[in-house]
Amino acid sequence: MKLLIKNGRVIDPASGLDEVGDVAIAAGRIVSLKNTAADFAPNKTLDASGCIVAPGLIDLSARLREPGYEHEGMLESELAAAVAGGVTSLVCPPDTDPVLDEPGLVEMLKFRAEKLHQSRVFPLGALTRGLKGEALTEMVQLTESGCVGFSQAEVPLANTQVLSRALQYAATFGYTVWLRPQEMHLGQGVAASGALATRLGLSGVPVAAETIALHTIFELMRATGARVHLCRISSAAGVALVAQAKAQGLNVTCDVSINSLHLTDVDIGYFDSRMRLNPPLRQQRDRDAIRRGLADGTIDALVSDHTPVDEDAKTLPFAEAEPGATGIELLLGLACKWGADSQAGMLRSLAVLTSEPARVLGPALGTLQASAGRLVRGGVADICVFDAAADWMIEPASLRSQGKHTPFSGHQLGARVRWTLVGGQVAYEAAP
Repeated sequence: MKLLIKNGRVIDPASGLDEVGDVAIAAGRIVSLKNTAADFAPNKTLDASGCIVAPGLIDLSARLREPGYEHEGMLESELAAAVAGGVTSLVCPPDTDPVLDEPGLVEMLKFRAEKLHQSRVFPLGALTRGLKGEALTEMVQLTESGCVGFSQAEVPLANTQVLSRALQYAATFGYTVWLRPQEMHLGQGVAASGALATRLGLSGVPVAAETIALHTIFELMRATGARVHLCRISSAAGVALVAQAKAQGLNVTCDVSINSLHLTDVDIGYFDSRMRLNPPLRQQRDRDAIRRGLADGTIDALVSDHTPVDEDAKTLPFAEAEPGATGIELLLGLACKWGADSQAGMLRSLAVLTSEPARVLGPALGTLQASAGRLVRGGVADICVFDAAADWMIEPASLRSQGKHTPFSGHQLGARVRWTLVGGQVAYEAAP
């Protein structure tokens, strides 16, 4: 299969490429950028006039809900949502049922995903068995079965000795540990501590829940030499601590969710359960610091934190509603909106979705490391073609995800995916 993408604005954040040209694809790989050989005879041509041709997006946090939560999402629906959002690779946390703590479970998930021929799925293995925070999993076996790192998902690890041993184990083999910084006891509330939570009578999660966990993680990193990826930083103080750790040379990366990038606790309004999220939405000063941190590189990547939740679990009183929101189809549009609002620009908006997440994953990508998140001659053709000038309203009913709840319902976005290619094959094509 030969395919030609014509007349698009080709942007590759990894190399700084930004110019109008063609992209020729054969046998699933990019054979030329800009200048196509005269004898190249494509089987199919995509006219990308007025569109941006970018590397396929890499989402570092997307729950697919299989196995165990099929009533909230299935691989078919969530991977269809991923390619509709331009996401060609995604990382899924291990908090399924059963938990991804055995090689057979990981292999089954990978096999199911590969059979669908849509987004590439990179599972995180559980750091401890059953995510119970007691016994460590067999990280070597889980890596061999396809895991790209190890995580406790949303379950804080209360035992610091267990965390220290986990980091030692991971450091020995060069694995990355993915942690959401949250102190177990302080983090049990449902909204960010502050005037709004007090007025609404909601139990609060103080910033200290994040910063205490960060201090602990950084001290253990110094002791063990481990590499850690911090998931969904949510506070200004947290961003400052990450910047300090990076300046000191710690091997740390971090991401932030589209929710914390755009929303604040004020958006909870009158107990809007769509805003029941983990981590909780914080104040405007925190959002502003997150926006600056993403622009200046303190925060490495932007994630959808895609967590489909069904109707019964979401339409409850705020404190009882299940946390989470659908977001993978909105990731690109919300990144571009941030880039325009903050004047970070299109190159940085795409970098935090492509080359930077690829750098976070690094050697765990295996044979894809040289080309994931990039447009490079000879590289695998994972590509997102989108219309940056499109103007569309987010309507939950039209989302492909099985989960229809999003805090951005009714918002206007200005970027829409036209085509998504995975391995040189068209995995998604927007209706004309």
